[in-house]
Amino acid sequence: MNPTHTIEVRALNTCFGTTVVHRDVNLSVRQGEIFALVGGSGCGKSTLLREILMLERPLSGSIKVFGHEVIGLSDAAALPLRRRWGMAFERGALFSALTVAENVAMVLKEHTHLRPRLIAEVVALKIALVGLPADAGAKYPNALSGGMRKRAALARALALDPELVLLDEPTAGLDPLSATGIDALIRQLSDTLGITIMMVTHDLDLLWHSADRVAVLGDAHILGIGTMTELADLTHPIIRDYFYGPRGRGAMAQGTQEGTWNPG
Repeated sequence: MNPTHTIEVRALNTCFGTTVVHRDVNLSVRQGEIFALVGGSGCGKSTLLREILMLERPLSGSIKVFGHEVIGLSDAAALPLRRRWGMAFERGALFSALTVAENVAMVLKEHTHLRPRLIAEVVALKIALVGLPADAGAKYPNALSGGMRKRAALARALALDPELVLLDEPTAGLDPLSATGIDALIRQLSDTLGITIMMVTHDLDLLWHSADRVAVLGDAHILGIGTMTELADLTHPIIRDYFYGPRGRGAMAQGTQEGTWNPG
């Protein structure tokens, strides 16, 4: 494995019955970058994320995270790796019976031997880090707006100071203002903490504003990998439809005018 790569996927094949989800999928996520995986609904993006997390197992191929093969890894052997990454699921997956602070603290209680007072200090730091007000820690998830729930899920994902954070549709279901705030937060966390971020998203604005590189998944293959400007020049019909549909043209025009995307 290349030492500058946090994730390497090689010759990955996934099938559900007779349905082929991934066929010879290859991609690498570089250390410290924001890497996005895009494609149409049902193309296997979230499945690939779950395979990296060892929540599902592909038919064949290789997935290495931090240089370690994760396919077939036992739970005991996987635990040290899992402590090095954080995950924020699409709907947050916060425990509804716990406050925001308790959700974040749960990770620290399970995986560290920190004293309660220090755990409380770390929790307050993580809540502030994602842009939530201090009083959000005492609130339950159902009392939060959609954007606040996304931020709370990110605070929990960051609890153990991970080297890698995986995000599943981080702006899904949010109003434009809240989504823009999450865009900026993802970029800020990457720049400030130096972490590697891999995200699955449909949000073209997020891609133009935050992603360093993007991989397009379609027809069970990776159809292209590069910066947004590089992908926008490709001629594959699926990629052209994705980037040059009405929403794609609008996001591209705004990103180009503002000059806010990262060209890699």
